[in-house]
Amino acid sequence: MEVVDGPASPAEVLDAFAAEGYLADTGLATAVLLAMRMPRPLLLEGEPGVGKTAVAQVLSRWTGGELIRLQCYEGIDAGQALYEWDHARQLLHLRAAEAVGPGPGAGADALESSLYAERFLVRRPLLRAISAEAGTGPRPVLLIDELDRADDEFEAFLLELLSDWSVSIPELGTIRATVPPLTVITSNRTRDLHDALKRRCLYHWLDHPDPDRELAIIRLQVPAIDERLAAQVAAATARLRSMHLYKPPGVAEAIDWATALAVLGADRLDAGTVASTLGLVVKHHEDEERVRSVGLDVLVEP
Repeated sequence: MEVVDGPASPAEVLDAFAAEGYLADTGLATAVLLAMRMPRPLLLEGEPGVGKTAVAQVLSRWTGGELIRLQCYEGIDAGQALYEWDHARQLLHLRAAEAVGPGPGAGADALESSLYAERFLVRRPLLRAISAEAGTGPRPVLLIDELDRADDEFEAFLLELLSDWSVSIPELGTIRATVPPLTVITSNRTRDLHDALKRRCLYHWLDHPDPDRELAIIRLQVPAIDERLAAQVAAATARLRSMHLYKPPGVAEAIDWATALAVLGADRLDAGTVASTLGLVVKHHEDEERVRSVGLDVLVEP
């Protein structure tokens, strides 16, 4: 297996991510290092809001590689993810050829071939990612976001692409990546991904941070917040996650909550402040009712 250049140690990844505002742990840093150097796609699974998508964004900023995002959804197919032909431009080309009239050697076959030239090809995210030339700049960062939303057929197509990083376009031939892109695949586990795809990836489960690491994240992202208030927000967010809510708050919600409290000039978290700002951290009515039925005081207990 080919090994490519990359960070020398997990500590280097930790420092680079911290410089970009992402406080990773050693497990994630090790997975990122191996994904960059082996190179293999990195499959990140975890609850929504734990920072899976942000890993690809940080990688792009750190390495300088273009971030190419493929957002998966129910019904997505290979054409929408890979390439398609610009039919509107092809039609204009045909009309222009008809208006000018046939020239030397401009028979029907030649005209048909001209419709499938490179200039009429619309490159979607997957084709853009494998088309990058080695040595012309940093590897692109391919983010295949929320693959669990796509169906089995699309996952099978993606499995074939990940096997050899090439695609055959009947009219143009085979396009093969000279160097695979840095690839991050995310899943919220709304369904299980197939073992065959997981075997082709490095796997890492991202969990919600513990209160100490979440406190560090909040202080990094919201430097204006009072230290005591930041600690209360981290502790309250952890308590909310223990309430078996339909949608437990993620790190992004904790940061939004802390930012809002700083904007409001709060210096401590009390039941009244929680009541007026709960919608920043709890985003479902049923979850909000559950929290209020338990009592807001439990979120501000020392």
